[in-house]
Amino acid sequence: MNTTLETPALLLDEARMMRNVARMQSRMDQLGVAFRPHVKTSKCVEVVKRQMAAGSRGITVSTLKEAEEFFCAGINDILYAVGIVPNKLDHALKLIRDGLRLTLLLESVAMAEQVARHGAEHGVCYDVMIEIDTDGHRSGVKPDDPVLLQIAAALQGGARLKGVMTHAGASYDCNTPEALQAMAEQERSRCVAAATLLRNGGHTCEVVSVGSTPTALSAQHLDGVTEVRAGVYIFFDMVMADVGVCTIDEIAISVLCTVIGHQPDQGWVITDGGWMAMSRDLGRDHHGYGMVCDGDGQPVPELGFGKANQEHGVLQWRREPGVDITQRFPVGSSLRILPNHACATAAQHGSYHVIPQNGGDWPVWPRFNGW
Repeated sequence: MNTTLETPALLLDEARMMRNVARMQSRMDQLGVAFRPHVKTSKCVEVVKRQMAAGSRGITVSTLKEAEEFFCAGINDILYAVGIVPNKLDHALKLIRDGLRLTLLLESVAMAEQVARHGAEHGVCYDVMIEIDTDGHRSGVKPDDPVLLQIAAALQGGARLKGVMTHAGASYDCNTPEALQAMAEQERSRCVAAATLLRNGGHTCEVVSVGSTPTALSAQHLDGVTEVRAGVYIFFDMVMADVGVCTIDEIAISVLCTVIGHQPDQGWVITDGGWMAMSRDLGRDHHGYGMVCDGDGQPVPELGFGKANQEHGVLQWRREPGVDITQRFPVGSSLRILPNHACATAAQHGSYHVIPQNGGDWPVWPRFNGW
């Protein structure tokens, strides 16, 4: 363990991450689909380079800033997988004029008309995907809704329909292999049905894009699908462990913190890693702000993390009331916290301190935030 780091610090276990990369890419290759990872989890060029080297075909982003950063890093095929709105069209236009193959997402006739009009006015033809709601989790058009044909019809002149896209976010609520497989099949079949409706209506629909980490790792087949997207698999987290698609020892990031004090009468160990270091995402709520591990990353189940202030983590000793926590966890000792939600925790930090898979000095990989 590197004990010279100022804490809290975001650690990345490179060996675990590379195993996660290989696992997902191998599965996509076996299923015969292209893989377009969602890079909002890492927002890190060094991480994404490794995903691309493993065989990914393009990337998925959640902000135009991500699109710009990764385009500058040499990635030229990007899906912006959040519904486009008018005040972002000029930014998208600039990226396209600079040479980026950018695909936009929308879910309404009104926005389809605006995108097509904006493209025609500025002499470009936007590639557009229609978002499909396959699980009632978030946004999108129902796969059998006739408005799909109206949206496609509005994509004329300055826009063209490239395909359909869905995200089975409801898979995060599953926790058995059978439920995950059923959700993966629901996601696949309903997105394919939307593509079929469009094709039967006379519209080209070349791309059928599905994805979430749980469904990508649970699908039994992907007939009719052309690409899969997944993001959190790169690091995994406690929610994914609870869902059942990873184990604790596959989680690649953790927050290193330092014990700064105690409240022995309360059974509390106080650290410098509060919710600003972890995020306020409580996941499924039974891990508190994350799973506590020792400095080497081994879980310490006796310590709960149910209370946090902005810069203070308050860990609760939950076993053997006679244990002297001041001796067991002395001031200055290191602990590591496995995050509930890797994307949210990583967003609290400006860089990764990388535990290299081949030993040696620990490099620092920058990441970015914002929009």
